[in-house]
Amino acid sequence: MDRGTERDAPPSRGAGSGAPPEPADSGRVPLAVVVVDRAGLVSHWSSGARRLFGVAKDEAIGRPAIDLLPVSGALPDIDDGLPYEEYAPDDGVGPGFGTSLDGGLGYPAAGRARLTVPERDGTHGLAPSGCGRNRVDVLWWAYPLVGPGSERLLVLAADAEALHQPDRDDGPLVQRIAPGFALHTDFPGAEDLARRLPEILPSMSVGQSARIVAQMLELGYPVLEFSQNDRVPVTPDWGVARRVERRARRERAARAAAAGRPLPEDADDEGEDLEYVAVRERLEFLNEVSGKIGTSLDLTRTIGEVSRAVVPRFTDVAGTYLREQVVAGEGFPDGVPDTTTMWHRVALEHTDEPGRWDDVVPVGEAMPFPAHTPFFQCMTSGEPVLVPRISEQLGHAIASQFEKRDIRPLITGRSMLVVPLKARNVVLGFMILLRHPERAEFNDMDRVTGAELAARAGLVLDNARMYTYQESVAETLQDSMLPHIPPRMAGCDIATRYLPGTLLGRVGGDWFDSVKLPGARTALVVGDVMGHGLNSAAMMGQLRTAVQTMAALDLPPAQLLRNLDDLAQRLGDSYLATCLYAVYDPIASELHLANAGHIPPVLVRADDGRSELLTLPTGAPIGVGGVPFEAVRVRVAPGDRLVMCTDGLVEMRGVDIGVGLATLCESAAHPAASMDDACDTIIRALNTSGGRKDDVALLMARLNGIAPDDVAEWTFPLEPAQVGRARAVVREQLRVWGLARLADPAELMVSEVVTNAVRHSHGRPVALRLVRGDALLCEVDDDDHELPTLLSAGPGDEFGRGLSVVSALAREWGTSRNAVGKSVWFEVALPGR
Repeated sequence: MDRGTERDAPPSRGAGSGAPPEPADSGRVPLAVVVVDRAGLVSHWSSGARRLFGVAKDEAIGRPAIDLLPVSGALPDIDDGLPYEEYAPDDGVGPGFGTSLDGGLGYPAAGRARLTVPERDGTHGLAPSGCGRNRVDVLWWAYPLVGPGSERLLVLAADAEALHQPDRDDGPLVQRIAPGFALHTDFPGAEDLARRLPEILPSMSVGQSARIVAQMLELGYPVLEFSQNDRVPVTPDWGVARRVERRARRERAARAAAAGRPLPEDADDEGEDLEYVAVRERLEFLNEVSGKIGTSLDLTRTIGEVSRAVVPRFTDVAGTYLREQVVAGEGFPDGVPDTTTMWHRVALEHTDEPGRWDDVVPVGEAMPFPAHTPFFQCMTSGEPVLVPRISEQLGHAIASQFEKRDIRPLITGRSMLVVPLKARNVVLGFMILLRHPERAEFNDMDRVTGAELAARAGLVLDNARMYTYQESVAETLQDSMLPHIPPRMAGCDIATRYLPGTLLGRVGGDWFDSVKLPGARTALVVGDVMGHGLNSAAMMGQLRTAVQTMAALDLPPAQLLRNLDDLAQRLGDSYLATCLYAVYDPIASELHLANAGHIPPVLVRADDGRSELLTLPTGAPIGVGGVPFEAVRVRVAPGDRLVMCTDGLVEMRGVDIGVGLATLCESAAHPAASMDDACDTIIRALNTSGGRKDDVALLMARLNGIAPDDVAEWTFPLEPAQVGRARAVVREQLRVWGLARLADPAELMVSEVVTNAVRHSHGRPVALRLVRGDALLCEVDDDDHELPTLLSAGPGDEFGRGLSVVSALAREWGTSRNAVGKSVWFEVALPGR
């Protein structure tokens, strides 16, 4: 459709000017544009308004709008003899013009009215002072303005006489009249109104809105366009059938009646046309709503989209309630709701003054609904429930659900439609739709429209619910498989980070771990299973469990990876992963490392702050099979930091991995106040938050070491008398360390363990070591390879009580094999820890 511009629609061609009205089939009729502020005063009065209403701009600005645009009554009937046929009724869409001007509406409205205005002189639209007054047939549209700024209402109006046209024989011109807008260049000062116009006219872009507003504010043009396709939020059912067509139908009907013949088939075409127009508008509304909802799989955002899509065009208030299981992200709710079912109010959209509903019906509240309410009927039947007007009695029944809050003033007298939100024939929730008392009641067609709207919204919500549920399951699985590593182990501090992939889901196969080993040592592990999703996460869980089990056996790093590779081969061909395994000995100040296809770790030296990638034999990934693994030993100093991570941290799209490794080294060497700060510095440096596809696992360990003064060692010949000597040296060492309070329990446990070692050794002396760290560690080694077990000893049993005593008194204890035999150890908590 042709759109007017400043050149093709000059002011002199407007209605009421000296020139005749521009013919309707040109598709352009000038509009009067009036902006009313929140005080009800005119803040803008276009030249089109001056021509149409006969009041100059300087006289209109600042005056009450209701005084300048008085409504004097309804138009005559359709057969009033006007040159242009009257439109069909608007089916209750929008109340009177005066109600809009008074600020009584919070939604767009439109209509037709006859206004009394000063006479126009045929030159510039203004009559000399003292002239008479005219009645003008006006089509009008009123759009409330929301958001910041003083403007409250945008009013568009057109002279209906400008729409008159000669009879034509080529069929009806259009079936709908709606205001469209001309293009124009940018106009300074119109930015605020332009930004808000898309909220009123959703099909308009912001850029186009700016041109529209510029045209309106400067010249009073946009134009009134005839179109069968364009729509605005309020387009009453004004069927525009051509006058000769309607006259011909009436004449045929009259002749048939006079001759006693049946009425012609097209005698009722007019009613059918109007019904067709109404149905078409409903479908277009539903299509428009469908395009606005479901833009995201985020449940919260989807709920907001559904609520905003129906307010204010279809309803004035929209409250959305969902079942508890849906809100909690649990599985699909089972069974028909009953009076015990909890419903969460998840959204409330309305056109009332801000804050009016917030305290009475706050979002987030959960409540059941009794059987006598329309809401219960809707949720149990799965069908819409229409209440044309909420009576005092029903309003009281509904309000009884709200303790200490009177909701009756908000709902009584309003029209209500309750529609179910269903998916797969299960009610997930429902929407309560309310219209203002002065607005037309919901009718049967609205019930059908609401049901279709709810059906589409229910599917969208169910998609978001399923995504939320799956994401919750994935996160739960991931969290259950990632260990909760203590920040302090023997001789080292540890900090970790795990970041799920942002593009490929929240579940992956990256993991980290730390395992306490005999001799105050700690195993540090980082691994990465190939692929993503639940299968990779499940495989990760199996491999992590296997690593923990084999680490507890104190297997050397290369042997552990060899066993892990064999296990992956037995689990299946699809198991493929990389793994870096390191054992830190804080007493020997040494790292023992082996690598299975993983990126190398970074070691940051404490003395000079220098960082380096440790050179390790790379090895093949776990699951390849038949490939040997090698281990290396690296000397470290107290304060050195070891950084281990997965490749998701250093791999960047289109960039060589060497660049990422260099950045890792540089950022790891950056000074930091704490271990957590150091991890955050690395994450920021590698920009892992922007478009990262892969998971990231990061483990950093500060290797503090254990000082020689905190370690005491003895050996004892295989003689029973040496047990007493062991008790004595332990008591004396604890006194030196200031731990005399621990002497009695420690001495008793040492006596039991050393006695067992002396009894079962095969010739090598028994070794005893005490280590003072975060706890008191005691280790006893002998050359017997058979590990002792905890037995249930009776009163008369000679053996089996030793480990029972240790188990009762120690914080932790354990046994493991070593190169020459076995080691039995226990820990005692230090005072104050």
